[in-house]
Amino acid sequence: MKTILIVEDDRRIAQNIYRGLHAEDFEAEIAYDGITGKNLALSKKFDLVLLDVNLPGLKGYDVCQQIRVYKPSLPIIMLTAYGEVEDKVEGLNKGANDYIVKPFDFRELMARINAALRVSELNNPETENKTLRIADLELNVGTKEVIRAGKSIELTAKEFALLEYFLLHRGRVVSKMDLAEHVWHLNFDPGTNVVEVYINYLRKKIDKDFSTKLIHTRPGLGYIMKEE
Repeated sequence: MKTILIVEDDRRIAQNIYRGLHAEDFEAEIAYDGITGKNLALSKKFDLVLLDVNLPGLKGYDVCQQIRVYKPSLPIIMLTAYGEVEDKVEGLNKGANDYIVKPFDFRELMARINAALRVSELNNPETENKTLRIADLELNVGTKEVIRAGKSIELTAKEFALLEYFLLHRGRVVSKMDLAEHVWHLNFDPGTNVVEVYINYLRKKIDKDFSTKLIHTRPGLGYIMKEE
């Protein structure tokens, strides 16, 4: 489970983000000032930092710059009410990976978090050997290879991303909205059938010719990947 540090002095915003992250199965910790945020980021293991700019004690730009000295690969997304180009440029020049202006839709924040985590994962030297498994199905994150019962399966980029999401959430029901937002990075349109179309594509490749089915529909709820 990924852990995110929230450095935000507005307690209402910080708590809202904290609750939203937990609903998305992330662990989270909050710091309400820049010095505490910097110390936590440097002393504990986090997968990503959400960092406000206008913080008491130590400004967000300075926190970002100091984190970068010791943890150059830790993803940092800056949160701020300042939307001018100069502010964004300063944040990015200090080492931020991304910059989102308040007020923001939590769905957009989650899309940016997931994008930053994907880039971080790809840049992690351990990723090339990471394999996700269920039953006789294996997915290699680094090489993009998928094998079932010893048979290599060719997937498109979107099919691979869909399968990877299922494997990362195996044993849990995921809704069409979850898939649309995390695999396609789109606000869910109930009128589109893109999710169902790709579920069918994926089933034909990883389930059709095998006795044990892995992708199951839960009517009215979504889909679940499990041995059944």
